Parts: sequence; structure tokens; C-alpha cells
Amino acid sequence: MRQLTLDIGLTSGPTLENFLPGRNAQALEHLRLQTGGARPSPVPSYLWGPPACGKTHLLSAVRAGLESRGLPVAWLAPGQGADFVVEQPWAALLIDDAERLSALEQQQAFQGFVQALTPVDGQPRWVLAAGSLPPARLALREDLRTRLGWGVVHELQPLDEAQTRAVLRQRAEARGLVLGDEVLDFLLARFSRDLGSLTQLLEQLDGYALRTRRALTIPLVKAMLQEE
Repeated sequence: MRQLTLDIGLTSGPTLENFLPGRNAQALEHLRLQTGGARPSPVPSYLWGPPACGKTHLLSAVRAGLESRGLPVAWLAPGQGADFVVEQPWAALLIDDAERLSALEQQQAFQGFVQALTPVDGQPRWVLAAGSLPPARLALREDLRTRLGWGVVHELQPLDEAQTRAVLRQRAEARGLVLGDEVLDFLLARFSRDLGSLTQLLEQLDGYALRTRRALTIPLVKAMLQEE
């Protein structure tokens, strides 16, 4: 199995609408309610689950949804360090990969919680975080760990193979691509089954198919890989 290193950012277009919930319908509905009103409820939310279960997709979708309505969002993820500024008029703070936050980032996340609960303008803010472990098992500073677990907590389950195939077919159809069973079998057998990586691979294949004016087939996949 080949693991591709791919740049998957907000340009991939994650939304709550194109997230296939599978067994995560309750978590999806919670996020829809939070992003559907005038402002999100200030009760913190935490999503956890294994890799490729959709955590970053959902956080990115929430970010895009809130910002499209003119609500500013603060985003904190591992590696940001001093680049993250807590003191800003955000409507929601989103924290990704919570278990990997550095000591500085943990301090910033805790300050974010404090600002969310006691903002200068008196309007409490929402904090939405995600991690691979439940709050009680996070190896973080105690004051941050307890705050991550004191609100709404949802465990996310990864899609099974049938659901993964359905999502890939749906995204291929949206691009005007015909994704046959043989090509799907080839991709799932040889590449990481992380849905974000597979979606990005599909985007690359779409571009290559357009440039070469060829249909999406196994030979096309092999040809693109040989060129890259």
C-alpha cells in the first residue's frame, strides 16, 4: 500500500453537506445545529476517533460555513506555535489534533477557552476541538484536558469500504468522471484509504485525464504515477 504525501487544505471544499455521516449522523447533526443559528452555542464540543474518520473535514467544514456567514474563526493546530494569536474577535475557536499540541500551543488553547467563557464583550464563544483519543486519555495539561471534556463529546467512526466507495463515486460524478469498479479496486488496494488523500488523488487524476484527454482507467493511473 502506498501512502501519498498530499496537501489537503480548505481548497478541497469540505462542507457538512458533502460529509457522508455513516455512523456519525449524531455528530453531524450537532455541528449543523451549531452552525445554523445566528451564533454557535458556547458549550464546548469535542470530536474524537481514529485517523481517516473525518475530524479535519468536519472542522474545516465548520470553519468554511461560519466564515461564509461573516463569523470570524480562530484555528489552532500543531505546528502553529507563536503564529497563533488568541486575542482576536473570533466567534469560534477550532482546535485540530489536540493530542499533538506543544506546551506553548496547549497554553494558547487554554487561553482560548478562558477568552471563550469570559470575553471582553460579554458574549461567550464556542470552542470545537478534535483529537484521536477521548478527553480522559489525552496527555495534555490537566486544565486543558478537563475543559476539552466538559461539553459535548462525540466519537467518530470511520466509513466502511462500501461507504468509502460511495463517497469516491459521488465525488467523481461531481467532476464528470466515470469511476469504474476496476479503478476503484486498484486505488483502494494500492493507496492509503484515508478519504482525504483519496479525494486529493481523484482531483489529480481528473486534471491528468483532462490534460491527456483520456478516460479514467488503470493505465491512466499508472501513467500519471510514472510521470510524477
